[in-house]
Amino acid sequence: MSLYQNPAILSGFTKLIAAESTRHGGISPAPFTSLNLGINTTDDPENVLENRRRFFQALGVEAGEEHFASSHQVHGTAILYATEAGRFDGYDALITDTPGLLIGVTVADCVPILVYDKANQAVAAVHAGWRGTSGGIVRKTLEAMQQQFGTTANQCYAYVGTCIDMTSFEVGPEVAEQFAPEFRQIDLATQKDCVNLKAANRQQLVDWGIPANQVGVSPFSTVLNNGDYFSYRAEKGQTGRMLVVIGINP
Repeated sequence: MSLYQNPAILSGFTKLIAAESTRHGGISPAPFTSLNLGINTTDDPENVLENRRRFFQALGVEAGEEHFASSHQVHGTAILYATEAGRFDGYDALITDTPGLLIGVTVADCVPILVYDKANQAVAAVHAGWRGTSGGIVRKTLEAMQQQFGTTANQCYAYVGTCIDMTSFEVGPEVAEQFAPEFRQIDLATQKDCVNLKAANRQQLVDWGIPANQVGVSPFSTVLNNGDYFSYRAEKGQTGRMLVVIGINP
């Protein structure tokens, strides 16, 4: 597996850059082996900078950080309309229609969601853990795109990225009760509640009106495919982070 995967649902658009990193092709030692792109880890910052340089270079974005907007994520539902590069604070989703500006989120079990508004040449990158998912961050992001760009559902294409799978995501009853029954199941072996974050976020996209055939979902799990992706839960917090990015080519 290479440094990144292109979401199939978004790969046919020539004006679009969209990618989800893997854990391969970097220089970080264990437990961050190897393409750790997370700034807020205890990995050597120089390793992270080199890894990010390699990732952006592989995407064809030579001066990557100078064209990249992200945020220190807080598991909330605040959305940033990004018009310039930089590292911001307190947002779990970013939207932009600025050509040449990449936006992205870091993940290691939470759900990354990418949205492309083909008509208005606008994009969104969303980080959704259980709090963001139950708080409707996907719906709120789409509403923000509608207000900012005039986005309509039928012109959107979306990707629900690699995250923790339902069978691996055991939660307490106080978390489970925040999700509709169709996104929950009981693990018969442990009698614990499990939640399907992928399905819950996909449903928000479809409920907003995006045609189901314009929504792609990653077939991978950060836990079950831990050799290719970082998992905070499987690796007990000592791990790296993936970057999931999107932007309009200048």
